Amino acid sequence: MEETHTLDGRAVLLTGGGTGIGRATARRFAAAGADVLVVGRTAERLAEAAEQHPRIRAFVADVAAPDAPGSVVAAALDAFGRIDALVNNAAITRPAPLGEIDRKVAEEQLATNLLGPVFLTQRALPHLEPGATVVNVTSNPPYYGWPGNSVYGSTKVALDFLTHTWAVELAPRGIRVVSVAPGVTRTPVLHHAGFSDERIAAAADELLARIPLRRLAEPDEIAWWIVNAVRPEAGYLTGTVIRVDGGLGAGG
Repeated sequence: MEETHTLDGRAVLLTGGGTGIGRATARRFAAAGADVLVVGRTAERLAEAAEQHPRIRAFVADVAAPDAPGSVVAAALDAFGRIDALVNNAAITRPAPLGEIDRKVAEEQLATNLLGPVFLTQRALPHLEPGATVVNVTSNPPYYGWPGNSVYGSTKVALDFLTHTWAVELAPRGIRVVSVAPGVTRTPVLHHAGFSDERIAAAADELLARIPLRRLAEPDEIAWWIVNAVRPEAGYLTGTVIRVDGGLGAGG
């Protein structure tokens, strides 16, 4: 798809914008002419994401907190006066097999990965006009297991279900809802989960053997799909899951 400036003047609210896919997506939106509010829990990471990008502004908030939706939406409206796209990207993963799942840790994943998007989108909804887009950044498909990741994977499958449902609910208002589901991507998410470099490298080697393209995705490759799903040229796209996984799903 040709890079255009059809996002000039658009206002984007993006969670989990401090690192990885979120940071790459914020910068791609800004390069396309959009104004972006990046939301995350760490001020330093958000500042790095916004550095030398005058169209990117930062707001520190934990999307899992009950009061976050109100403060985040208010910050976006204060900054831009409108919200044209909401990208629900913030997520955490805390792998554990059944038998070792800690209830508090599981609740943290549910609050961040699933309830956060539900209540942020609900709070933003009165301010979304026809032509607006909600993008849920998800992950694994529902039809095969992912040992050690039952809680995280369940939140992502649930988010895809929300995409299908919200697309039907919001279509009469001219609002589109799409999932972009990355495959294994080179991000610091496992470092944030406390994994050692050695454990991450071992997991990557195991996964590479299952990915037909035999490599991990780069954050910017996922960001491209998120940004282009929001463009007006994608106006007939809604209620679908765009899998960007190097063929992992096709190969099982």
